[in-house]
Formats: sequence, C-alpha cells, structure tokens
Amino acid sequence: MTDRGHAGRSIPGLTRRLQRTMIAAHACVTSALRTLLRDQPLSTGKVALAWDAAVGRALARISQASLSNDGILDVRVPDRHWAREIHRSGGLIMSRINALLGDGAVRHIDVTIHSPR
Repeated sequence: MTDRGHAGRSIPGLTRRLQRTMIAAHACVTSALRTLLRDQPLSTGKVALAWDAAVGRALARISQASLSNDGILDVRVPDRHWAREIHRSGGLIMSRINALLGDGAVRHIDVTIHSPR
C-alpha cells in the first residue's frame, strides 16, 4: 500500500514516517497542561485543574480535592464506592497529579466520605 501525495503521486514510506512521529492524544494534553501549569503559583484552581485531568471527568464531577501545605491531598467523595476506587488507583492518581503540579507536590492522598445534605 502506498500513500498518495499531491496530484496522486505516491510517497514511499510516508505511512511509516507518520507512525513514528504520532503522539498519543493523552500524552500531548498532559504535556501541554504541564507546560501551562509549571510556572503558575500553587492555588486551589491549579489543584482543581490537575485533579480533573488526573482522575477524569466522572470522578472529578463527584469529588472535591484540596492540597495542604504538607503535601496531603484531601479528597472528599459521596460514598465508599468512590473512596475504594481512589484507594485502588492512588499510586496512578498521585503520579499523574505530581506530573502536573510538580514532583513531590502530593505525598499522600487522604480520602473522606462526605455525604451531601
């Protein structure tokens, strides 16, 4: 199979070159967020954005995260199901959020169940 370039001419090896240079979308987004957040001061908005990106839309929608000065990420969830999911994925979540906030920003994740009234 050959790829067709301008005016239908084949371009040998184009597919191989494109496959070598393609970057996964999630890696590109993470890299862009890391660049944007790198020089910004630590704030509740920065932590919230990093939390949303690290855990995904579904978990971010039902949870709240805040970071203390000593590196403890306090996460509030509505029930034990979500608390269990965060505990199971704690290592991955911590590595993702530290990639965005800076190495060592989060040292521990503390999950509390907080039922809305």
